[in-house]
Amino acid sequence: MPQVIFLPNAEHCPEGAVIEAQPGETVLNVALRNGIDIEHACEKSCACTTCHVVIREGFSSMEPSDELEDDMLDKAWGLEPNSRLSCQAVVAEQDLVVEIPRYTINQVSEGH
Repeated sequence: MPQVIFLPNAEHCPEGAVIEAQPGETVLNVALRNGIDIEHACEKSCACTTCHVVIREGFSSMEPSDELEDDMLDKAWGLEPNSRLSCQAVVAEQDLVVEIPRYTINQVSEGH
């Protein structure tokens, strides 16, 4: 079973976390079911950038992003070549190392 390794983030998971995931599960769902409250203002519909993450390892194991996700990512704060929207990034068979950026362009936390 693949693991999603969340790097330490002062707000969301100060100690970092190593979580077993099911292939086919999104990075956001893995985080949420383990108490890592990544913002997701559009209810996981690929209509915002608040769940932006950077995949530090395992990026090539995932299905590529589609055009809609790419268009949304263009608006993300701190965009990097290995950026994904965690609501769209699906875990495959390989472990992932995920960094949650410090900021989003969202000015108000939705409090999900």
